[in-house]
Amino acid sequence: MMEETGTIDIKTINEKIEKESAFVDLLMLEMNKVIVGQKHMVERLLIGLLGQGHILLEGVPGLAKTLAINTLSQAVDGSFSRIQFTPDLLPADVVGTLIYNIKENDFSIKKGPIFANFVLADEINRAPAKVQSALLEAMQEKQVTIGDETFILDKPFLVMATQNPVEQEGTYPLPEAQVDRFMLKTVIDYPKIDEEQHIVRANLRGSFDKVNPVVSVKQILTAQAAVREVYMDEKIEKYILDIIFATRYPEKYKLADLKPLISFGASPRGSINLATAAKCYAFIKRRGYVIPEDVRAVVHDVLRHRIGITYEAEAENVTSEDIINKIVNEIEVP
Repeated sequence: MMEETGTIDIKTINEKIEKESAFVDLLMLEMNKVIVGQKHMVERLLIGLLGQGHILLEGVPGLAKTLAINTLSQAVDGSFSRIQFTPDLLPADVVGTLIYNIKENDFSIKKGPIFANFVLADEINRAPAKVQSALLEAMQEKQVTIGDETFILDKPFLVMATQNPVEQEGTYPLPEAQVDRFMLKTVIDYPKIDEEQHIVRANLRGSFDKVNPVVSVKQILTAQAAVREVYMDEKIEKYILDIIFATRYPEKYKLADLKPLISFGASPRGSINLATAAKCYAFIKRRGYVIPEDVRAVVHDVLRHRIGITYEAEAENVTSEDIINKIVNEIEVP
């Protein structure tokens, strides 16, 4: 009898999720009007948005990182702001400040660009630690304090930070502990040759289709709540925990050769974000339950910035990606 209830339950959840996630295709179609290829990046943006997380995008200049989040904010009827991080930026330039008003002999609050649904922090590693931590605090607490007043940020609130892997002179790399606050770190590659031909043609014509708002902010908030209802079996939970624990204690998972290559493993934030991202991925695929493939689809983006590699690994040209691949191939799939 118990099993029957379980299946009915999953069936109901599945139907609900299928209905709730109908907008995903619309949103993808709308974004594809402007973004050519880069399906991986667009999907990751949606995972960040639905999972109430933030994204760190790494890629060389000109890969449509700014364009992607701008297009997303147009397709979702939300507000967008862009902060170009530079070495002379101050925390007040991000969160806002108190301004003295001579007429009224009083201070008034001028809110900064962080007060938007979609915030693009361009080249986050170009600004000093003070500015980075002001942004990261707002990301974590979802609130900002200016003077003695605290403001709750609008929902949904998605920060997409970009960093450039080339030219590291004069940059302030994000400390490992800070990077951990990003739900996903996505590495973007160059487009394929036929995609780039399409991009060149569209740019030369100067004709890009207009992006229309196809989803309301209210729909996104409903979807964020629905994602939490996606069913995750205990076997999948165990699978996620095995992957995370293998980054901490590889020797317990027949991966002793990884021990000298890892300086620290993923934190509990890694487990939470891997489970959330897997649920979001299932939601995007319009399914009411998580399968192992969902976990495998997002594991690199969730973990690549959460595994510390030792000097030994660097000497052997082993990256956190290689370590994740080895772990995923070794851990038994439920």
